[in-house]
Amino acid sequence: MTSASSPLGGRRAWSVWAVALAVYFVAVFHRSSLAVAGIAATERFDLSAAQLATFTMLQLLVYAAMQVPVGLLVDRFGPKAVMLLGTVLLTGAQAGFALAESYPAAVAARVVVGIGDALTFICVLRLVSRWFEPRRVPLITQVTGTLGQAGAVAAAVPMTIALREFGWTGTYLAAASVGIALVAALLLVVRDAPSQRREVGARLSLGVVRSSLAASWAHPGTRLGFWMHFTSQFSATTLSLLWGYPFLVQGEGLSEATAGVLLTLIVVAIMYAGPLLGLLVGRHPWHRSSMVLVIVWSIVLVWTAVLAWPGQAPLWLLVLLTQVVGLGGPASMIGFDMARTSNPAERLASATGIINQAGFVASLILVVTVGLILDWRTPGASTDYSPEAFRWAMSAQYVLWAVGLLQIWRWRRRARRVIDRSTLEAGVANGQAT
Repeated sequence: MTSASSPLGGRRAWSVWAVALAVYFVAVFHRSSLAVAGIAATERFDLSAAQLATFTMLQLLVYAAMQVPVGLLVDRFGPKAVMLLGTVLLTGAQAGFALAESYPAAVAARVVVGIGDALTFICVLRLVSRWFEPRRVPLITQVTGTLGQAGAVAAAVPMTIALREFGWTGTYLAAASVGIALVAALLLVVRDAPSQRREVGARLSLGVVRSSLAASWAHPGTRLGFWMHFTSQFSATTLSLLWGYPFLVQGEGLSEATAGVLLTLIVVAIMYAGPLLGLLVGRHPWHRSSMVLVIVWSIVLVWTAVLAWPGQAPLWLLVLLTQVVGLGGPASMIGFDMARTSNPAERLASATGIINQAGFVASLILVVTVGLILDWRTPGASTDYSPEAFRWAMSAQYVLWAVGLLQIWRWRRRARRVIDRSTLEAGVANGQAT
């Protein structure tokens, strides 16, 4: 269905982006809402530590597994319809989590939260690419990621206070109720493109799916974006998700308060680095992979200094670690810009989905590997991990860095053979699609 065309980057564009960003912000809030409710969940469902960890791992597994299917759905039905579905699922799942009284019911609710969460981010990127000039897309993409991830910060204090004041059911029902307003905003404000209320692609058949994914994966730009995302994200995600706190407390001998501050500094780095990288990518699109390589090598070098330091690393070095690791989050989003400039609009979401799963797969591999190595290097069933055990465990990152850096170098050479530099930079400068 078509409608009167709206200008790129105009008032309507910012309204569409604001609503889409709000949906993504709330999705991240729901994703992170269990982080401060671990004790309450343990008491409510009578959980062991392993069962509690299952909530987080299942959500991430579902999120990563859903990326390619979500991309296909967006290419077929348009971002608005898919985002509406995601918002409805998130709202229902959080309400179900609020009312759940058994562990299986709670796990099922969190799995659906993961599905709803997965249905949001790719939609936002598709809307940004449709509503704004190409030269502004990298910056708006980075700002989207930065502000969206602030939902994790927003989940901490309000959820802690609400759980204390209103209890489990009241808190999660209140969080779920926000989805009602978001559904209304999506219906009233968002449309798929300036000239179209809805974008409908080809019907999804096995042949169409195979062809779309094969064409996206075959382009060197998509492969390069995949490995950029894979290589730059996993260190920050692993520290923030699970192992940063025990590494800093048990491995580096810091107090709990200091460890908490350092983990917060990772978020600070993500928030200031995102817009800066967005500006750089918009002005120098030919050097996107070079930016990622510099950031990844910086992460490698600082981690090497921390792990090789005799005894406990000094605080200034650990602060530096949080900053370079934090750069990895915005650096991984440069991979999405590779998808945008390497694929036609009709398969952009599919290519984005392929790339978006890369960093989460790498993070899951590292999270599991660190745990296995810590158990291997620690006698018996003890969880009193030593600094030496953490040095062994965190060194597992070098395998992933080696694979990722080799692949980035390999695919950037191939991508540069098929992407013309002058055409790319002229297209961005003139606000033309590339």
